[in-house]
Amino acid sequence: MNNTGSLYIDKPSFLHQLDGGVKLIWVVLWSIFTFMFMDIRIFLALIVIGAILLYCSKIEFRRMRVLIGFILGFTLFNSILLLILTPNHGSELAGSTTVLFKIGFYTLTLENLFYVLTISCKYIALLPITLIFLFTTHPSKFASSLNRIGVPYKVAYTVSIALRYVPDIQAEVKHIIMAQEARGVAFKRGDAPVMTILKNYMSVLIPLVLGSLDRIEVVSNAMDLRGFGKDKTRTWYVREPFTRLDIVALVIGILFIAVGLILKANIGYFWYPF
Repeated sequence: MNNTGSLYIDKPSFLHQLDGGVKLIWVVLWSIFTFMFMDIRIFLALIVIGAILLYCSKIEFRRMRVLIGFILGFTLFNSILLLILTPNHGSELAGSTTVLFKIGFYTLTLENLFYVLTISCKYIALLPITLIFLFTTHPSKFASSLNRIGVPYKVAYTVSIALRYVPDIQAEVKHIIMAQEARGVAFKRGDAPVMTILKNYMSVLIPLVLGSLDRIEVVSNAMDLRGFGKDKTRTWYVREPFTRLDIVALVIGILFIAVGLILKANIGYFWYPF
């Protein structure tokens, strides 16, 4: 986090030079491309390409590790739920059943295990482009870019504020946990049973929500006092014109989706190699 109050980190990379609206379009195109398939080969290719782009952004891993850990943790939790709640879906997609082991009423199949692995890779494939967008996009420049491509400035400014307050919410969570730990509440593994720790983390949500509501009211009152929303249009101090790099990125994005449509027409929905 820098002095803008956002996740944006200024670095000398071509990704930082791209227009914020162009990067948002790329996030949308990347997401569409990803959800067009259920093919682990494509997801692995996207993960590699995304990792290369993330390396080109020159953002240090320590700046991203919290978000990466959160996404990977969510993906692991989601995978466990899929294995438990949909034990036969992989077999239905693959058209075969290979039993690995059976415990009571539950049966784990190779097909379902491969299906869950594919789903996990799909979510992870979205991670690099999301991190690039968050850490290379200046909130104010992004808001002006959204407004230029047709998004109402009220909506654009709302998105800008949301990006600015993500680090503040993270900091508030940390402060609440530290305050609770000072009162003897356990949040670390080994200090209490796992279910107790999870329950303690859930208790953080209440003060977090209340604090967020207070922050929303303060920001809303400040914007009302400055007459925000009175006019139909507004000017932007940080607006910059489209560059050749932005146009090239848009063209590559169109080609990217075209390749996706061609692949979609030539391969099946779920790829299962066994």
